[in-house]
Parts: sequence; C-alpha cells; structure tokens
Amino acid sequence: MDSRWDALKPEETSTTPLYLQFARKLAEAIHAGWWQADEALPSERTFSEELGISRVTARKALDVLLEQGLIRRRHGSGTFITPRLEQPLSRLTSFTEMLKMKGFEPSSVWLSRTVAAATHEEVIKLGLSPNAQVARLKRQRLADGVVMAIEQSSLPLAYLPEPQAVGASLYAYLDKAGHPIVRALQHIRAVNAGPELAATAGIKPGEAMLLITRIGYTAENVAIELTDTWCRNDYYDFVAELRR
Repeated sequence: MDSRWDALKPEETSTTPLYLQFARKLAEAIHAGWWQADEALPSERTFSEELGISRVTARKALDVLLEQGLIRRRHGSGTFITPRLEQPLSRLTSFTEMLKMKGFEPSSVWLSRTVAAATHEEVIKLGLSPNAQVARLKRQRLADGVVMAIEQSSLPLAYLPEPQAVGASLYAYLDKAGHPIVRALQHIRAVNAGPELAATAGIKPGEAMLLITRIGYTAENVAIELTDTWCRNDYYDFVAELRR
C-alpha cells in the first residue's frame, strides 16, 4: 500500500475541491482492485495522515463513495468495500461464470427445486401446452457470502426432468446435458421489493431492485429457460457498450 499512497493524493493546484479529487482517485483505486469485496478500507485518520489531508476532507470523500454504493459503513467496525458486479449486456454469461471472472467466490442457497404445473406466463414464453409441467428452481445467488440476487428459473421437464440434479450452475448442467443456451432475450425493469422478497434478499421492504426477465434459447431456436432475477440495486451495475 505504501507505494500507492501518492496515487491517491489530491492535486493542490487543481480548482476541483480536495474531497472530490480524493473521492475520484479512491473510486478509481477500488475499481482497479486495490481492495477486495467486503475488505476494510483504511480509517479516516490513516487517510488523513498518509495523504496530508484533513479528516473532514477524508470523511466528505468517503461520504461521496457511500452515496455511490462503492462502500458501506458498519457501526463500530469501519468502512468496507461493497461487493459490486458490472454485468455486460452484450454477452450471455452465467452468474457463476461472471462472478469467477470478476474474482468473486460464487455460491447459492436453494430455496426450492420442484416440479409444478406451468403458469400462464410460462406457457406463453416457453411455448408449452396449457397442461404442461415445468421444473422450477429458486435460489439466493451470493458473491463472497453476500446475497446479490434472488433467481427463479423455469424449464420444460423434457430438458430438466430432475430439478435436484442441478448443481452450482444451471447453464453448466444444460451444457453437459446437450442443451446449451446459445442466446437469450433480456428485459430489465425497476421494481420495489415486497416484504417476502426483501427478507430473502436482506434489504428493507420497498427498496428498489432490478428485475431481469430472461428467455434462453437453444441452437435450434427453442425457448427452454425462463428466468426472473431480482438484483440488489446497491450491488449491481449493467454496462452496455455503444458504437457508431
């Protein structure tokens, strides 16, 4: 860390307020991976002493990052890096694969794995007969032990006859079974968490979440996956690259 303090020092000749300079440099350091998810940041006092800034400047800069969701404070414990995911919208990636690429340790807590009669939405979006049954999976998705999202997937029984057979990755299971998902359509919208969803996600009722509805298709252009993912708004970013 000693060799990197200079990169965090605000420029006194700049007209930008010191706390905003420090906030920008600290945000860049966080994005660059100087600290891991859920790791404690140095204290305001340490920043003040090492960078030659006042504790008020350090506190105001940390407040900016707190508002941006990059850090969080734990009473009596300090300031910690918020686990945060940037998911590109241009590439189909499983949750497990995406987390490993970002250096997180993925895990899941199964809430249910059942066979049930298809709902009207499942019949329409998966092209099923009205009396069809589906395999339905619901789980918490975690990164480094922190709940990032709640996910519910439905698949025709022909492609997932034994829901209990799915391990850490649904896509890995489908790949092994010879039914890989090669493309998907996703719709993203904002929703407010109801009491049950909020309790499962570890947030307050009424807080905003991002709901991603994905329909996954095989190489034969058959829709075999309908997944709703409720993402914590404080931990998730979606990134789209636009070109001319």
